[in-house]
Amino acid sequence: MKIKLSCIGFCCILLTAQLNAQDTIPPNNQAEEIMITAFRFPENMKKVPFQTLKISNKGFNMLVANTADILSNSGGVFVQKSQAGGGSPVIRGFEASRVLLNIDGIRMNNAMYRAGHLQNIVTVDANILQNIDILYGPASTQFGSDALGGVVNMFTKNPALSNNQKVQLTGNIGSTYASAFNMFQMHADLNIGSKKWAFLTSFTSSDLGDIVQGDQRKSKYPDFGKKPFYISTAGGADFMVTNKNPNKQIASAYHQYDFVQKIKFTPKEGREHILNVQFSTTNDVPRYDRLTEVASGIPRFAEWYYGPQKRVLLAHHFNASYQKGFIQKLQSILAYQQIEESRHDRRFNNKNLNSRIEDLNMVSYTLDGLHKKGNQETHLGIDVQFNNLQSTAFSTNILTGIKTNNINTRYPDGKNRMNYVAGYFQQLYTVHKNMLINYGLRYTQSSLSSTFINKTIMNFPFNNAKQSNGALSGNLGITYNTTNTWKLSALVSSGFRAPNIDDMGKVFDSRAGSVVVPNPDLKPEFTYNGEINATKYAGPVQFGASVFYTLFRNAIVVDAFNFNGQTNIIYQGVNSAVLANQNKNKAFLYGASSFFKIIVAQKTTIEGTATYTYGRVHNSTKTPLDHVPPFFGRFGIKHQEKRWSTELFTQFNGWKKLKNYSNSGEDNLQYATAEGMPGWVTVNWRAACFIAPKLQALVSVENIMDTNYRTFASGISAPGRNLVVSLKAGF
Repeated sequence: MKIKLSCIGFCCILLTAQLNAQDTIPPNNQAEEIMITAFRFPENMKKVPFQTLKISNKGFNMLVANTADILSNSGGVFVQKSQAGGGSPVIRGFEASRVLLNIDGIRMNNAMYRAGHLQNIVTVDANILQNIDILYGPASTQFGSDALGGVVNMFTKNPALSNNQKVQLTGNIGSTYASAFNMFQMHADLNIGSKKWAFLTSFTSSDLGDIVQGDQRKSKYPDFGKKPFYISTAGGADFMVTNKNPNKQIASAYHQYDFVQKIKFTPKEGREHILNVQFSTTNDVPRYDRLTEVASGIPRFAEWYYGPQKRVLLAHHFNASYQKGFIQKLQSILAYQQIEESRHDRRFNNKNLNSRIEDLNMVSYTLDGLHKKGNQETHLGIDVQFNNLQSTAFSTNILTGIKTNNINTRYPDGKNRMNYVAGYFQQLYTVHKNMLINYGLRYTQSSLSSTFINKTIMNFPFNNAKQSNGALSGNLGITYNTTNTWKLSALVSSGFRAPNIDDMGKVFDSRAGSVVVPNPDLKPEFTYNGEINATKYAGPVQFGASVFYTLFRNAIVVDAFNFNGQTNIIYQGVNSAVLANQNKNKAFLYGASSFFKIIVAQKTTIEGTATYTYGRVHNSTKTPLDHVPPFFGRFGIKHQEKRWSTELFTQFNGWKKLKNYSNSGEDNLQYATAEGMPGWVTVNWRAACFIAPKLQALVSVENIMDTNYRTFASGISAPGRNLVVSLKAGF
């Protein structure tokens, strides 16, 4: 199906969402006070100069496979996928380690977040999320390193206290089935609340089968995305087996388990302690895109999978309000995270399975205070983070089971440390009842050190690599609100990203015939951004638009490099060109996005979003910048009654032509057509109904036309026609 801009032209004219109408604007003509975490404390959206998006849990979270799909379905965030157990958000042309992920106010980004495509957001259980706040553009003043393109603030539900003297017991249990990948998901949560204590327990089990992609292809690409074979191993020999259903993407299935336990204690009014425990794990997750690669008609890999991806979070939250003195509100978060990731690969008809295991421990502490006096509101805080990474590797003979340490580790095999210490202030000053000025500064000092022990495999010309970098970031914005109707804002802001261990010390094969080696001479990346936002947030016709321009400086890119004076080396038996991360590029991005909402009747609305981004690297020919998505958006009509609601909507992506692909390899042209990634449109329907006061049924039919498509830079095709049914009971 070919996208014609004339069909969606009026979406383009409005061109991105300051608010997501489908989740944040009430279905009437009045504006509602909406709080969003654009700073460390929730703030009235009318005061915030940034482009933001709030996604609230309306119950439809049970219809998605993972949290990344919530972002994708919003129409305001682009998502890349390398396998079914994944999803990498892209905000304003920035992705992975250049987008900051927070869970309950705690940084998820760590020392091994890579700059390519990152799937870690799926370790957050969609079923227990209360809401997601998206902050677009550089936000390092508020949230520190990595917030070059934006921030994804995710918040899980908190325990609920009893509203009387009796202990109250509430909860939910639900199950979901999806036909396109034979998904069975079970979720249960239980809340026990007394006057001062509350306990919330949540558990989700997700069993996802192989994804069946759409069958309706463009006539020019009749075989695009088909999986003609899969690998079977017997007696140590690998065989290519014909796939009887080429639309079934065999080796995309996986399982996931998520557990959350929260305990709240309120010793008195205005004081709150929350113990936050989260655990997420998977089985082995196949790297589907790598398992489709062939060379001279022979598969490159017989096996390529991520080992169980484990995330453990232990945190203590303390919140104080109604304080006397200079600080009226105070919050602190002390958190410990343990992350385990592993990569396992074996070449076709090779007997050795290579395993690389990463074990990361991270401790963080944030302390934030809020002072209000007259027409001034001041935010102050400190932010500290310590990372400790251990990287190991070995090879296992699949016939004998004998393990050998004859392969290099992904990261340096000695001690790996990365630390941050930062302080910031942010101030909102009301110069007029309708006008606010916002400004702030943050200074961050980061340090990085790695030790190389075993140099027999890779003869590194150094034993240690150390860095220490300081970065100053700031923002200045002005916001004007007319009486209950319009919001206008302008903003300049900066962001930075300190190099991490993945940038400096990684060794891996980015693609056949090339290898990335360590480079200890990296410096921080910076973005400098200017934007204008306009929103009409009340009345029968509501809309908003945002335009931005961003300069990207000191950009870390993979480029040709010399290793011990050589431009090519033998790596894993292959003559490979030597590459390394380097601060080489200057780039620019600009774009626009919009939303609109038309209230055609008291309970019926028409809504849409659209986003356009353009990015180029500064050189003699201005080559395309990687990670920049094509034009994308969403359009739908919704009707809501007291006991039921329904929505018919489309999602669309424009063409990503070959000329707009980066030559860095990060855009994964090998998984697209010879002309790039075709544009697509899907038609979808979903509905929710309360069968009884505590019993809710949800149903959706996704990709009704069974369109075959992939999102840009993805190595796996999206599900075809997909019937999703869910039943949720509360008590």
